[in-house]
Formats: sequence, structure tokens, C-alpha cells
Amino acid sequence: MLLENKFQILSLLFAMVVSGSFAQTTTVSGKVTDAVTKETLPFVTVRVPGQPGNKAVPTDEDGNFSISFTGNYNTLEFRYVGYVTRKITIEPGVAQKVNVVLDVDASLLDEVVVKSKNYRYRNRDNPAVQLIRKVIENKSKNRLEGQDFAQYEEYEKVSLSLSNLSEKFRNRRIFKDYQFLFEEQENTGDKYVLPAYMQEKVTQVYYRRSPGKYKKNVLAEKHVEFDRKFMSNESIAEYTSRLYEDIDIYDNNISFLTNMFLSPIANSAPSFYKFFITDTVKNQTPMLVELSFVPRNKTDLLFRGQLYITLDGNYAVQKATLTLDKEINLNFMRDMKAILTFEEDGNGRYYLQNSDLTMEFALTENGSGFQGKRMVNYKDYQAGIALPDSVYSGPEEMLLYGKPEASVSENWEELRHKPLARSEARVYRNVDTLQTISSFRRFMDLGTMLIAGYKVAGPVELGPINTFYSFNPVEGFRLRFGGRTTPDMSKRFYAETYAAYGFTDAKWKYYLSGSYALNNKSIYNFPQHYIRGSYQKDTKIPGEALQFVQEDNVLLSFKRGDNYRWLYNDTYTLEYMHELKNHFSYNLKVAKWRQQPAGILTYQHINREGETVNHQELNTTEISLALRYAPKEQFMQGKLYRSPLYNKYPVFTLNYTAGMKGFLDGEFNYHNVTAGVFKRFYLSQLGYADVNVEGSYIFGKDIPFPLLSVHRANQTYAYQLNAYNLMNFLEFVSDRYAATNVQYYMNGFVFNKIPLLKKLKWREVFSFKGLWGDLSSGNDPAYNQNVLVFQEKDGVPITYTLKNGPYIEGSVGIANIFKLFRVDVIRRFNYLENPDAPKWGVRARFKLDF
Repeated sequence: MLLENKFQILSLLFAMVVSGSFAQTTTVSGKVTDAVTKETLPFVTVRVPGQPGNKAVPTDEDGNFSISFTGNYNTLEFRYVGYVTRKITIEPGVAQKVNVVLDVDASLLDEVVVKSKNYRYRNRDNPAVQLIRKVIENKSKNRLEGQDFAQYEEYEKVSLSLSNLSEKFRNRRIFKDYQFLFEEQENTGDKYVLPAYMQEKVTQVYYRRSPGKYKKNVLAEKHVEFDRKFMSNESIAEYTSRLYEDIDIYDNNISFLTNMFLSPIANSAPSFYKFFITDTVKNQTPMLVELSFVPRNKTDLLFRGQLYITLDGNYAVQKATLTLDKEINLNFMRDMKAILTFEEDGNGRYYLQNSDLTMEFALTENGSGFQGKRMVNYKDYQAGIALPDSVYSGPEEMLLYGKPEASVSENWEELRHKPLARSEARVYRNVDTLQTISSFRRFMDLGTMLIAGYKVAGPVELGPINTFYSFNPVEGFRLRFGGRTTPDMSKRFYAETYAAYGFTDAKWKYYLSGSYALNNKSIYNFPQHYIRGSYQKDTKIPGEALQFVQEDNVLLSFKRGDNYRWLYNDTYTLEYMHELKNHFSYNLKVAKWRQQPAGILTYQHINREGETVNHQELNTTEISLALRYAPKEQFMQGKLYRSPLYNKYPVFTLNYTAGMKGFLDGEFNYHNVTAGVFKRFYLSQLGYADVNVEGSYIFGKDIPFPLLSVHRANQTYAYQLNAYNLMNFLEFVSDRYAATNVQYYMNGFVFNKIPLLKKLKWREVFSFKGLWGDLSSGNDPAYNQNVLVFQEKDGVPITYTLKNGPYIEGSVGIANIFKLFRVDVIRRFNYLENPDAPKWGVRARFKLDF
């Protein structure tokens, strides 16, 4: 699923990146020191004069620097407040090391404090730390939330581009039909940046502190449209909005690249950052102090950069520049820079006027990659103006004019706060043209098939291909073939089907469904609103509940231990699904389920005479209602599943299921209530924890064990987040239970401080899973002869209750192995006396992160 999501975002970009071709690169490194004291100088600006973009780097806190650039430049400039600016000559095109000494500027001697050779950074009596603490003390009055009312217009532009492209790359034969893409492209030295995707939005924002409300009226929006056969435009927009979130410098933690970074003006910032006063700006009112900051540990999830602080008593941030250390534990990140500028509102408060965020990703340090930019500009800022309650009512974000693209498309030149660059202005037309070229469409078709698992065939899709072949003990060698319709056939009606054949049991299995979209949108995209009817005849393992993967995925065919207890299912389902735009959803379903034991699974009970009675099948009719609320949830939409992009908001679920005896051959009466809460807790520098709490209660008696809570077990070698990875299938059954599942990701906080592990960029991960359950006497075969007996193997029970205490397992793992895998060592802590109960296990999971 994650592979498919990344493919949707990157496929167009990397379609043209076949191999790297690089120009001459100059790399200069060294150390800068004071000419008299020989003390190293932190935050000296090292610049390449004359280079487009004025590329510059600061020396680190120990005076070291390293700068790389392309082009025939032979001069470096060193600039530092209180010192004479110095230029040195270098040799272009080679790696070299130079040490530079700077002389104190005699005209500024009265303003310069020269440190001793034994200077050691500390917070105590440090004027830079005293200044940042003043900024922290005044945060509440300088941020937007300090206002009672505010309103402004926001223009947002997000673009994705191929980056670091050479002239040789452009002239490769493979791009013979694509030369139109390179017209009006941006040239940085002898490298090129080629825009490939863009989205724009203009929004009128209203803020009210009490009762708290952000109201956003979207005046217009526009984005590049890709063919929906290959990728979801909504998913691209969702993912880029998550990747390029707003940076609020006044928040203690800043969401960045799906992680939380500690702000340099967080309450605890002096404990994690080093601060230095590096310049003053006296030619404006109020006077500003340039405050540079670096992480105390270069590998922690922290920024480095500069803050410009006003000295008017408000200690507001007038400008902020944020970058990342190259040693930070992030994947594929080659460069990052964020610049925030603030403007005074006439009342001594500063509001954000412009935010520019640029990130460049690549597989190698010097190879071609892709660059993402997000620019947000704010204008017409007004504070303290109370508006009628009707202005703030309704959903948080709404389209003011229904279809803004159609209503205002001709006015974009007026709506934009800043004009597009020439290369950006062509991107909409270029992508439309690109998708008409047969070679590009073949590439996208092949990529969709290999990554997403579906082969596009006109108005239908064939797949998923990873289920075409699998095997298990009951069916043996299993072949499956299926497909589904697309919106090209109908935007209202969707059909899906498959047929499978097992060569050992010599039986056909099949599935057929028909769905009708009530909102004239794809039934796979948010917000879903459809009616669906389906019939399925297939096999299933009792207690196996997979997430974001097909049960007959060939990779899950490999299982440990006893794996011979299966079901044959015949299920008729009619359901109504409705998602609201506030991310509250409800699903009403009626299902008729006939299940027959397969393999060595048995359905038996002991009658009053002590005789064993076999049951060939169980028949159930259920009606269920599922409620779900996930505020501000975002998705990556795949071909099969939607993968949530988790945020700080909880996800609530409540499910009710009723078994109806006598209706459509139903044989049992019961009521099942299940509730759950999921929440991601961000722990700043200590990573984050995903916590899932769930509970269930089944009301009723004489209920056979297949209809109770057969707890989720996993006997594959893949680590499954929501299953018990050392529990055997059908090992535990309950009619009431409570469970907790904690996945704690430290993001390398410890490993980053160990030299070898720091280089590997491994990350620590821990888990804890606990399950407390019970089974009432009315459903326990030890007390009630009317229910099915538990499973046995060679006369020894292998199915149990949890009356002897909770089931507990935990794991310690390493994530980000080769930037792709997570491997866990798992320990099961109890019920070890059960047959075939493993005490230890090693499991792996694919997990691609930044």
C-alpha cells in the first residue's frame, strides 16, 4: 500500500529520471578562526559571489564549514559581524580544504566581545539564551491566537519539480518526444529545475478566539489533472498538503515531513538548542537582533537557522530562516529551507505575511531528484473586527462558489498574490500534452500494474496481480483472476468480481458485487456515499483480520505452525455507506452468512447422552451499524485501500451487530457492541506513539465460538500492527474483552548518538499489546452443552479462554533498515504452556518513511 502511495506522487517525476549526468562540482571545506585568539568562529557566512541564488552556508558551532557548488567560480567570501570581510581564491572543479582566519574590524572594537580560548557554551549568563527566553515569555501575545478576531486572504501555491537536471540529461534520446517540457525551464547555474505538478488555492480566512473557530472560504482552486486511471488527484493534493504543512514558529512542536520537530522558540528550546547573537539590524525600526541557533545534537529532529527578534519590548519574530543539519535522521532529504516573514499590523503585533518552504529529495547526494515548494502569502490582514456569527458557521473549509475552477478560471492573474514564473505558467499545459504521448501512457500503465497491482484495460481494471497465485493447506495451489469497472464505464455504477480455483480441494470460489454511487463520485474516494450488494463464496481463517492487504496475497501464503483450520464462507451482503465531509461516517449492513468447516476444523457439540454431534454448517443473519469519527483525517487513496495519514486527532469507532434468529435462516440471537479509540501522541524529540484501545461485549447465550470474538492472531512471518503476532489461530475466544496496542517509534533518538548506528540511520521501535477477556458460562462449552466444543489436536485442547489473566506480548525492533524495513524481536509473556505457543519470534514489515 505504501509503495502504491509513493508511486502516485512520484511516478511522473521519476518517469524522466533515467540516470544521472552531472556537471563539474567544486567542494571546499575547512575551519574559520579568529586571527588573534585562534578561537573558532561559529556562524560565519561562507558565500560564492556571483552564483545565482547567492548560495551560502554558515560555519557550525565549532567553526567548520563545507560548501559544494557547480560552475566555474573561483572565489569564496567569508563574512562575520565584527570582523573584516575576506575573500579567498579557490580552484574550480576539485575538492579542497582551506582554513581561514578573520581579523577584527577595528571600527567596531567597542561593540565586539572577544571570547577567551577556554570559552564553553552554556545557558547560564548567556545573553542569547536570555533573549530567547524573552521571546518565549511573549509568545502568547505575538501569535494569531492572541487576537480576539482576525481575517485575511491567503494564497497558496504548491509545486513539484524534477531537480538537478543537466544539459546532457535533457538531450538523451529517451526525451526526444518530450523536448516541449524543457522550454522556459529554470536554470540554476548549469543545472535545471523542471516543474511537473502544481496546485493553487485562494482562501478567505476568518478567525475567532472564543468560541474558537477557523473558517476558510475557498474562493478559487486549481491543480494539474492526471489521468485517474493511473493516479488519484485527490491523493496527490492530500499528500502534498500533509508533506508541506503550515509552519507555526510559535508552536512548541512543528509538524514537518510527517514528524514533529521542536520549535526554536518552544518552552524547552534552550535545553535542546544552542543560541548565538550573530548580528544586529539597526537600519530599521524597531531594531532587530539576529539570533542563530543549532541543535545540541546534530542528529536530533531539530532545525538550525536564524531568528530576527524585535527589540521594542514585544520580542516578536520578524523573520525566521529554518534549515536542517545534513546528519539528521531523515530519508532521501537533500536540502530544505523555510523562510517566514512577518509584518507589523500597526498595533505592535506581527502577523505572518509570507511563508516559503523548499525541500529537495533524491536517492543520491548529487543525482537527479525532485524538489517541492510551498509558498503561502497573506494580505488584507485585519484584527479586532467582530463579525456576525453566521460568518463563522458551517464547516471549517468550504467552496464559496461551488466550482471555483469554472467560475473564476479567467481571473487567476488577478487572484494570485504573486505572478507565476515562466516555467510554472506552462506546467498545466505541459502535463495535459504529456498525457497524450503514447510512450508516457505505456510507462504509467506498466507502473500502475507493478506497483498498484492493476492492469488498465479500457473501462475496466484487471487485478490485483499479487493475488493471482497463492497456496494454503486446504486449497493447495490456488489461482485467481478478477477485475472491476472504472469511472470510464460509469460514474454511478461500479462492478467488481473474481474467480478462484483450488487444485487440492477442487472447488471454485468467486465474488461479485455491484455498487451505486449516490454522490456521482468514485466509491473508492472520500467522501464515500453508495449502496452495495455482494455475494462471496470463498475460504477464510477464523480470527484472521488483515488490514491494507488481500488475504490471498502470495506473500502471506507462508505461515508457521498448525494452519489447517479454515472456513468455507457463503455471504450475501447489502450495505449503505455514507461519509460526511466532517469525517463522520456511518455504515448500515445486512448480511446472511453460511459457514462450513474446512480442513481439520470441526463444528461439534456433546448432547445430553454424551454423544458427539457434528454440524455441517452454521447459518447467521446479522444487521450492523458502524459509526466512525476521524476529525481532520487525510488519506492516501490507493487502488484497493485508503491509507490514513495520521495526525494528532483521535479516531473514534463504535460498532453494533445483532444476530437475528429466524430471519433468512438465521439460527442465533445475540448483540455485539464494540468501541475503540486510536490516538497518535507526539512526544517531541522522543518520537511518537500510536495508541489503540478497544473493547467489546457480546450479549446472549448459546452462541457458538465462531460467532464470538475470535481474537486476531498472526501466523505469517510479517509483523502485523493490529494482530497478536505470537498468538495462534483460534487460540483464544471471548464474549467480552478489552485490549490495548501501543506502537512507540523513537525516530532514532538513541541510535543517533551511537556512531555506527547513526551512520546506518536505524530507528528504534517498541510495541506492547495486552488483551483482557472472559467468556460467560452461557457460551462456554465447559458449562453449556448447547454450544460447540472448542478445538482439539490429538485430544489436547488448543482453544482457550482468557480466564487466567491477560495475554501479553511485546517487541523491540529496528526500523528504517535500508530505509525500507522494520524487523522486530517479539516476546510472548504468558500462556506459554499452550500447545505450539512460541515464546520468541522475529517478524519483518515493509515501512517506507522520510
